[in-house]
Formats: sequence, C-alpha cells, structure tokens
Amino acid sequence: MISLLYLASFVVGFTGIVGVVLAFIWRGEPKAEWEASHYQYLINTFWIGLAGSILGVILTIVLIGIPLLIAVAVLVIIRSVMSLLAAQKQAPMPNPNSWLV
Repeated sequence: MISLLYLASFVVGFTGIVGVVLAFIWRGEPKAEWEASHYQYLINTFWIGLAGSILGVILTIVLIGIPLLIAVAVLVIIRSVMSLLAAQKQAPMPNPNSWLV
C-alpha cells in the first residue's frame, strides 16, 4: 500500500506524505517479521526522495539539479517496485537500512 502511494505521488503529489505517515504508524503495530524491514525500507525511500528533490531543486540554478531530480525519481520508483515485489512474496527486504537500491 505504501509503495503504491509513493508511486502515485508522481501524479498526485501529496500521497507520498500519506505513505510515510502510514509507514510510521504501522511500524509500531504487531506484525510479521518481513513487514518490519519493508516499513524501514519505505521510510528511508521517502527521506531519500525528499532530500534528493530539495537538493535537485536548489541545484537547478546551475543545471545539475535536473539530472539529479531524474535520478532521484528513478531511484524512488525502483525502490518502490522492489518493495512491492518482495511484499507479494512476503519476503523481507535484504538491506532495509540501505540508502541505495
């Protein structure tokens, strides 16, 4: 659900915030072991997207920001899809604290 909200944020805009709020709320509830790694992975994905977007917008002044914004968008999409695929198998994320793929 959270990954879908992140992907929808590319069209709607604010659903990423809803997704990270849900991730923080659901992280504290009793859950299966594999879900905990997904919540941490998706929370990190949100912060990567936010920090990269802010930095990209600032750096558009020197034209470096546009490729950075594209790279951040691709990274968020890849991380969201990877989480969706692993969640379908009910498999934990291999390295939930990673800031890369």
